[in-house]
Amino acid sequence: MFCGINPGRRSAAAGHHFANPRNDFWRLLHAAGLTPTLLSPEEQDALPSFGIGLTNAALRATRGSSDLRRADFVGSAARLERLARELRPSVIAFVGKEAYRGAFGRRAEHGLQEHVLGTTRLFVLPSTSPANAAVPWDERLRWFRALRAILT
Repeated sequence: MFCGINPGRRSAAAGHHFANPRNDFWRLLHAAGLTPTLLSPEEQDALPSFGIGLTNAALRATRGSSDLRRADFVGSAARLERLARELRPSVIAFVGKEAYRGAFGRRAEHGLQEHVLGTTRLFVLPSTSPANAAVPWDERLRWFRALRAILT
């Protein structure tokens, strides 16, 4: 299961996760071998057939994640714990350090975290947002491939 920080306005308007065409999420998912084909945001309903789900740490749509407030994350950890208990994903992968920090109130480095939700491991990926252009493609792909490696 992938957990973004929140829906951007473009994603909220489209009704699809990671809908900004400059967001690298869908390309990274495929390049890392997590999906057999390159999917578009409009094809997100195909993800469960590959064992993948999507959610967000905060549910309020904003122009950018900097518009989020602490109140937007109230109940986020409990909701993720409930999803982990009910759906039992092997991993919840946070797409960006701020998604993890928003949900749990603590900083994280990229990679597998010590904190778990029951039997669900937590993994932090670099953000795929165009606002995170400072992290090169190869670095982001390396972390997506590291996630895939722990899933196989």
